[in-house]
Amino acid sequence: MMRVILSLCLLCWGAARAMPAVERLEVEVLAVLPHDPGAFTQGLLHHQGYLYESTGLYGDSSLREVDPASGEVLRQLPLDPAFFGEGLALVEDRLIQLTWREGLALIWRLDDFRLVGAHQYAGEGWGLCFDGEALWMSDGSATLYRRDAHDFSLLAAVEVSLHGRPMMKLNELACVGGHVYANVWRRDRIVRIDTSTGRIDAEIDASALNPLSERPGGREAVLNGIAHDPERDEFYLTGKFWPTMFRVRFVPRPECASLQCMVPVDMGTGD
Repeated sequence: MMRVILSLCLLCWGAARAMPAVERLEVEVLAVLPHDPGAFTQGLLHHQGYLYESTGLYGDSSLREVDPASGEVLRQLPLDPAFFGEGLALVEDRLIQLTWREGLALIWRLDDFRLVGAHQYAGEGWGLCFDGEALWMSDGSATLYRRDAHDFSLLAAVEVSLHGRPMMKLNELACVGGHVYANVWRRDRIVRIDTSTGRIDAEIDASALNPLSERPGGREAVLNGIAHDPERDEFYLTGKFWPTMFRVRFVPRPECASLQCMVPVDMGTGD
């Protein structure tokens, strides 16, 4: 029996070594910051020391400029009650804000939040980020869509996978170099996606934020909102209805001492 168990362990270990490496990271909290507990955060980005936030819910969606240190909402523009705000990206001097089921990406002028246009798209809008050349968009599936930054035309569709399996429920996005970081809806997890292949090459365990978040109960108060500060190479993380925001780094998890940690684990790649 012991020989059989050992053989199975060795087979599993061999299979794990044959798979491309996936980094196991966690959050290092650098600062705990205030955040509006009424914000149903759907999109978040950092620009020149300020945060820009898209909030959702019909009748309560908004576009905001936020002081990250104090959590103060410096500017706020309510959306039409028919719109459900979603992902947010900055292209030059324009903020592009997705809507959930309305098929419109609203274009706002950064300096005065003036609506200057809209792009149409099919399907749902969830997350959005700009990599310096093109936009990346999620719709809750395992697909990321690469879109033209100026006319929103579809350039490519990339299937995202972890250990060869599709990673469903990709939500809020942050573009960093050749990667997209994505919240996974209703999971305390962020994945780092290689945009050239769609392969997840790192998973970030953000569960340590839960006891610090003071989040309310309920299924909706989940981790969502990820913004990258390129000057510090740090991230801002928050959640829907969270009264807190966190400035963090992603760091390697302590090495595991058991063989089990060397074997691929089902990390919830689909429903």
